[in-house]
Amino acid sequence: MVVLVFLATVALCAPLVTAFAPYQQILTLQDHPPTWLHPLGTDFIGRDVWSRFAYGARVSLGVGTLGMLVAVTLGGLVGAAAGYFRGWTDALLMRCVDIGLSIPRIFLVLAGIALWGKLGLTALIMLLGFTGWFTTSRIVRAEVMSVRERPYTDAVRALGARPWWIVLRHVLPNSAAALIVSAALGIGNMMLLEAGLSFLGAGIQPPHPSWGNMIADGRDQLGTAPWTTLFPGLAIALAVMALNATGDALRDALDPKARGV
Repeated sequence: MVVLVFLATVALCAPLVTAFAPYQQILTLQDHPPTWLHPLGTDFIGRDVWSRFAYGARVSLGVGTLGMLVAVTLGGLVGAAAGYFRGWTDALLMRCVDIGLSIPRIFLVLAGIALWGKLGLTALIMLLGFTGWFTTSRIVRAEVMSVRERPYTDAVRALGARPWWIVLRHVLPNSAAALIVSAALGIGNMMLLEAGLSFLGAGIQPPHPSWGNMIADGRDQLGTAPWTTLFPGLAIALAVMALNATGDALRDALDPKARGV
């Protein structure tokens, strides 16, 4: 949590913690090593790496969080519908999920980019979200199938409540633990996918900074200016590990069986 809070604070306060604009070039300081004025050095065209790191944190963390929010929303609704209504609804939705899981996700994303060309930030978030909900729907379905058989759900059903009201008001809130854990673990995967796409030139487009395209910008200077790729790469690794650790801790905290209760 300390790592995540630090990175989120840097992202939110980027204008306050940086002395240079992320696009500002100082041509006399190309590939300059870290100094007090440039704590993380400069890149191959003289841009301050710390400034790009801070503004890139906004993009990388924002894409991961918002993309996972789209995936959790869609996956939660599909999983709830499949688990509660069962029958042909369950069979149809789960076969769609099986098809989605059988296709490598990176292929789906690259196919979308090939069809629609270069994507803006909003379109990239939606694309990542719409290709990342399949696993979440399976997790929610299993939880909903358990919740729908509990006495309070039977009581609400006996009082004449409509099925979708039961799902939205009673079933999904009591399945929130599974959604929270899935979201915490999934944000890291979203960040890795965005970084990979940006590194390949198919994600966030220069000159807008993201940790992925910062690594791409510095890949030709690994021997002479390793700091241009070291710090964004380290940030991605630390953020993903912190998110996975947080997700594991949330799963243990929210699952009574994991605590032996």
